[in-house]
Amino acid sequence: MAVKLVFIDLDGTFVDSQKRVCKRNVRALERAAELGVQFVPCTGRNSSGIPAQIASAPSVRYAVCCNGGSVVDLRSGRTLHAEAVETGQVARLYEAVRDLRCTFDVFIGNKVYLERSRWEIMREAAGGDEVMERFLSTLRTPWDGSMDELLRMGPVTKLTMLHPDKATEQAVRAAVDGVEGLAWTYSLPVNTEVQRAGVNKGSALRWLCGHLGVDVADAVAFGDGDNDVEMLRAAGDGVAMGNAADDVKACADHVTATCDEAGVAAYLEPLFAEL
Repeated sequence: MAVKLVFIDLDGTFVDSQKRVCKRNVRALERAAELGVQFVPCTGRNSSGIPAQIASAPSVRYAVCCNGGSVVDLRSGRTLHAEAVETGQVARLYEAVRDLRCTFDVFIGNKVYLERSRWEIMREAAGGDEVMERFLSTLRTPWDGSMDELLRMGPVTKLTMLHPDKATEQAVRAAVDGVEGLAWTYSLPVNTEVQRAGVNKGSALRWLCGHLGVDVADAVAFGDGDNDVEMLRAAGDGVAMGNAADDVKACADHVTATCDEAGVAAYLEPLFAEL
């Protein structure tokens, strides 16, 4: 295949288990720039959550954020495409889960807002993992106002709920299923991520390929989680990480090494050698 776009999930894929980008993956970014191949971070984070080491790389210009809720030009900061969750849907889901022991993370613009009263639940969901707790808290902004006030601040591109126990997880996902037009996925064992139905990393991959005039057959995508499945299916070559769950690997065309073994670079190096 003629590789033109490389879509990379971040956590558990391009970023290792300690939330670092290894040198071998950095070299892959550099080599891509030399070859005219573009890397596209494709993440559940918003654009401000993309590590500067990746966002500033010459081979990176565009990013798929919020699990496909937005496509951003990182150089200009402009949102090229957005698929917002309707305010009424957000409000109905909030009412359904407000008494559950879970967070209710609201993605608006470049921030993730979490009610300060639920901050301790986020820490509990981290399960004592200091790296995870630091990661979760760094990406979130405490909110002291009402949910109505928050929703007036702008369109919501994604919602995430962290739930420390299995019973709450089941209740949260049942609540999402009870709101027409919403769909859920997950990227961590303790979270549920919510979008408008039909919005996912795969739909955003197809949109960006069309926007850039690139055949999806010339796109390679790498991922490890449930929220990467549609992206792996949409790309010309969908590659699951060695640390991915078996059901994710079953949806991929190929499987590479783990995120801690620089699986993205390991897979791309022989492809790049042919360009």
